[in-house]
Amino acid sequence: MATQRLRCAVLDDYQDAARRFGPWDLVAGEVELHVFTDHVHEEAALVERLQPFDIVCLMRERTPLPASVIDQLPKLRLILTTAIWNAVLDAEHAVSRGIMVCGTDSIQNGTPELTWLLILALARRFEDERTSVRNGGWQTAVGMDLRKRTLGLMGLGNVGKRVARVAQAFGMRVLAWSHNLTDEAAAANGTSRVDLQTLLAESDFVSVHLRLSDRTQRIIHADALRQMKRSAYLINTSRGQLVDTDALIDAVRNGVIAGAALDTFDVEPLAADDPLRTLPNVLVTPHIGYVTEATYKLFFEQIVEDIRAWLDGKPIRLMGRERGSQ
Repeated sequence: MATQRLRCAVLDDYQDAARRFGPWDLVAGEVELHVFTDHVHEEAALVERLQPFDIVCLMRERTPLPASVIDQLPKLRLILTTAIWNAVLDAEHAVSRGIMVCGTDSIQNGTPELTWLLILALARRFEDERTSVRNGGWQTAVGMDLRKRTLGLMGLGNVGKRVARVAQAFGMRVLAWSHNLTDEAAAANGTSRVDLQTLLAESDFVSVHLRLSDRTQRIIHADALRQMKRSAYLINTSRGQLVDTDALIDAVRNGVIAGAALDTFDVEPLAADDPLRTLPNVLVTPHIGYVTEATYKLFFEQIVEDIRAWLDGKPIRLMGRERGSQ
């Protein structure tokens, strides 16, 4: 008599990429794959969706999996999340319930590359110029040179360092700030460490690259925006909750800052009527910083490898570290 296969859910896979990038044939005899290309906001609907599954794969932080959800999933035995950090997954609670929690490695180039796409698009008024040409028009504005402009980096970790290196190639002055940044670390990456107030006041572009925590949540608030130049732009490719969205909308509408480029949001996907979709001088992309071929290939190859190892009782990655299976 054939053994019933374990059921595996991949959540929020908007492009149905898991099937394309993951070697699922390695577990096909024991695992039945289900890919969900939509997003469920309501907790009750999420619980109903996940009730039949033994394995759940999370795409970064698109769907929260708090203790209240985990407690309603008695069949759940394995949670896998892309990347080593997932702020909306209660991994500690899952482990306390006997559920294995695994993470994958990640490639860090996608978000810095998108950050520069957004900065350049703002500087050259790309969206306005493209729209003009599509509508039969021609030039509408005079673009901004990046040379000798100032870029302020809030956060100088793996992403911030890569953004800084490109800024130097453009001949920009680069300021950096974070809670624990030292003069030595800033200088080693071609930047000058300053306090946050100086960074906000002197930067032509403020780019946010902080990890979300209690002390960084809403760190870009109304007062912070008022400290920026009226000609300055805010770029956020990190986490939506780092920015007070209502304050940002007010700041752009009232000319407190020149505009913004955003790839991350409080609630994703954005509602169809969200003002950010149509607000002038705000460039919006649908959280695509890490959505690249190389990144997805790594994510799903390692997810399948971990499922295979877990099935075989071999060591697997536990939130990015090698651990024995339990």
